[in-house]
Amino acid sequence: MAEPPAPTIEQAGASGSDELLATKLYLPQPPPGFVARPRLVEALHQGLTRGLVLVCAPAGFGKTSLLADWARQRQRPVAWLSLDQGDNDPARFWRHVIAALDRMRPGLAEQVSSLLGPPPPPAFEGLVTALINELAAQPAEDQLLLILDDYHLIETPAVHASIGFLLEHLPHGLHLVLASRADPPLGLARLRTRGQLTELRAAELRFTVEEAAALLRGAVGADLPDTAMATLAARTEGWVAGLQLAALSLRERSDAAGFVATFSGSHRYVLDFLTEEVLERQPEPLVRFLLETSVLERLSGELCDAVTGRGDGQAMLEQVERANLFLTPLDEVRGWWRYDQLFADLLRARMQRERPARVPELHRNAAAWSEAHGLADDAVRHALAAGDAAWAARLIEHQADGLLVRSEGATLRRWLEAMPAALVRSRPRLCLAQARLAILSRRVEGVDGLLDAAERAWEGAAGTVEEPYEPSVGRAASLLANIPATIALERAILAELRGDAEQTILFASRAQALLAEGEWMLAFLARTHLAVAEWLSGRLLEAERAFASSVAQWRATGEPFPAAWSSYQLAEVQRAQGRLDAALGTYQHALVMTAAPGRPTLPAAGVALVGMAEVAYQRGELEVALGHLTEGVARCRQLAYTQPLATGLAVLAWIRQDRGDHAGALAAIGEAERVAPTPGVASLLNSVPAQRARLLLAQGDLAAATHWARERGLGADDQPGYPREPGYLVLVRVLLAHNRPDQALRLLERLHGLAAAQRRTGSLIEIQALQALALASGGDEAGAMAVLAETLVLACPEGYVRVFADEGPPMATLLGRLVAAQRARQTAASGVPLGYLGRLVRAFESATAASGSRAGPGRAVMAGLVDPLSERELEVLHLLATGKPNQQIADELVVAVNTVKKHVAHILDKLGAANRTEATARARELGLLD
Repeated sequence: MAEPPAPTIEQAGASGSDELLATKLYLPQPPPGFVARPRLVEALHQGLTRGLVLVCAPAGFGKTSLLADWARQRQRPVAWLSLDQGDNDPARFWRHVIAALDRMRPGLAEQVSSLLGPPPPPAFEGLVTALINELAAQPAEDQLLLILDDYHLIETPAVHASIGFLLEHLPHGLHLVLASRADPPLGLARLRTRGQLTELRAAELRFTVEEAAALLRGAVGADLPDTAMATLAARTEGWVAGLQLAALSLRERSDAAGFVATFSGSHRYVLDFLTEEVLERQPEPLVRFLLETSVLERLSGELCDAVTGRGDGQAMLEQVERANLFLTPLDEVRGWWRYDQLFADLLRARMQRERPARVPELHRNAAAWSEAHGLADDAVRHALAAGDAAWAARLIEHQADGLLVRSEGATLRRWLEAMPAALVRSRPRLCLAQARLAILSRRVEGVDGLLDAAERAWEGAAGTVEEPYEPSVGRAASLLANIPATIALERAILAELRGDAEQTILFASRAQALLAEGEWMLAFLARTHLAVAEWLSGRLLEAERAFASSVAQWRATGEPFPAAWSSYQLAEVQRAQGRLDAALGTYQHALVMTAAPGRPTLPAAGVALVGMAEVAYQRGELEVALGHLTEGVARCRQLAYTQPLATGLAVLAWIRQDRGDHAGALAAIGEAERVAPTPGVASLLNSVPAQRARLLLAQGDLAAATHWARERGLGADDQPGYPREPGYLVLVRVLLAHNRPDQALRLLERLHGLAAAQRRTGSLIEIQALQALALASGGDEAGAMAVLAETLVLACPEGYVRVFADEGPPMATLLGRLVAAQRARQTAASGVPLGYLGRLVRAFESATAASGSRAGPGRAVMAGLVDPLSERELEVLHLLATGKPNQQIADELVVAVNTVKKHVAHILDKLGAANRTEATARARELGLLD
């Protein structure tokens, strides 16, 4: 619960220029002189019967040309994406993949793009799951091919992990092809073993002698001797880049055989040699143009003019293309181009060697043009390459809000890491951007220092810091425009994470006071943190009002996710008050808000469903809870904010535990801990670590639970505050397991006093249940039963069940003794209805059934509620409940009618019933009948 989700901001679907994005989605044309290779095309066709097609070979082996030719031959839709370094940002990567797929499946982006945040998802399985579901819904014959070119440029583990998840759950409607220079970390060995991988590597991509001859004849003509062609094919080892350069070098040469004999050696040598040969034959103005524009990743006529100072950029690009100098168009109208990477590298090396002083100027020109045209990534890269870090800093400040809104924190982090550390510390917005990234990535250890540096830099600037400008965000929705308010807000977040309500209120209030009119984003966040602080303080009425106001506000604006999230927080407060009915109603209203008429149910519905499951579980309605969780957890996986998912998985763990699936319970709670927000957050806001320790204790691992409590510095003599209450309740259970009831009781007394003072009925029920166990453990059985009776009266109106049942056999025994002592009064447990006690019986009985025991905790409770029924009496009871008369019962059991009458009389007496109907009803209440 480290940071509530920010409201949705309307924005462009893709970062940067839409025109430039289109070049990444363009299916390339095969280059001039391209030679069709039917054997490889057939291999690609066959590969589609498997999960992944990988085309992997070093540079210059024609991977892109092969795939482009094959894709253009296909009769079915092909989504193409040319990757670049910027796609190492997972949010940008998936935004671009979705854009590619949306071209073939219009409407797909509208369905899934919102799952990219904000805030950014810690993992992208939810987005990929939604994408899989959308594609799986397509007709089986309507299949789509996704080709990711230059996948070797991807280095981010989060991207690899999400692609791996896609491969594990690849829908029938999608085929995936990767082109890469190196093996991607996608578990290829496992895919090979499963028969789910088709590979084309350098050995397959090398040109045969016949293919090389076809290429050379097409480029040079039919006069080239066969021996020369065979020699070239051998010397280049079928490497298409070498063959293409050789063909260019052979033009207008009369002594082809003599030329072929002049070069040999490695690929790199051949490439260097042939490139020099080719460039020597070009006019000097063209060579200068090639060298100066080699600093660019993508080229357009206008951009080339801006960089070189010329006015003929478009004409020069067309001349380069006509000369076959490794220039590839990136769109249909030849507005954007790129050099082959190998050729570009050689041009850059030569430029740096011959005219190094000119290179920074070229980068400055490129940065200026890119900035003016909204190409932020290119502008920052060129500014840094030009050696102007201050310019890069200003560019980053202007773009930071937009990147955060688009969940492209990885790009922002990459930029900041490339900056001099001292410069970052001298600019308050860069410090705040780093602090925000640290909080979002769950690494908050250094955030205090960053905020201190931001404060010093702001004070030193005396208010002269440049106003940022991000058109897609604006000041109203900015997180960084108002520096003093943002510093205060970030300090409030840190205090909240630590469970310090007073400091949270102090800094959130300070942020509010520093806000300018209309800055609604920061205002929303400040109000949210103030509401959470009221909750942390135990001021539940105030917290309830604050969250209710937030729900009303977001419902009025039509924003379903913020409204659902505020509802979830409101219900958490209501549960703390012990009001399960109210909480359930709040969750149900939130569910309605996420299902607008005529639209599919939104992922935010998962928040409400998980909350409904929590209430159902607490009331012992495990099948209902499981039903809510099945859908709720699936939808929560699609959310950027993971606390509801972690909570749902924790509830699932306890259901599995109740059913005897201990390994499954540990697996669910383990996943919950992995996806839960910031480690170290106050356990009230994220109880998953405490839940895991408690589950380990329930499974008999006392050592692990003891270690957990010690590791977190929990002591029996502490003065625990409300934010850390779940952890201290685990400590109480650890103390009882170590047979230290006196220490447990003293700690419980302090916890009880605080909960009573703050009127937290939900806490009081759990604390008093543990007090009863501690008293019984210390030998004070009368005191234990008195406290338990009081607790049952408190818990009955709202139907609490699992707070008792999850304590296992000790609670079952104590409850059985309590109701046995009350049986003489014809009522149970000081006036608690038998129906409620029956629900408790059924809860304990489910654990008994799961363990396969005939004498589990449920039997202990039943023994207290009634005199135990014999096996024969239980048989008679079941037949009696079906309405059968005594004679028929006697016939089925092969006994005398008088014997049946005696059994019926005993049953009525033990159940305290006046007749058969009442006995049947009471038996059902007590869980004696299915």
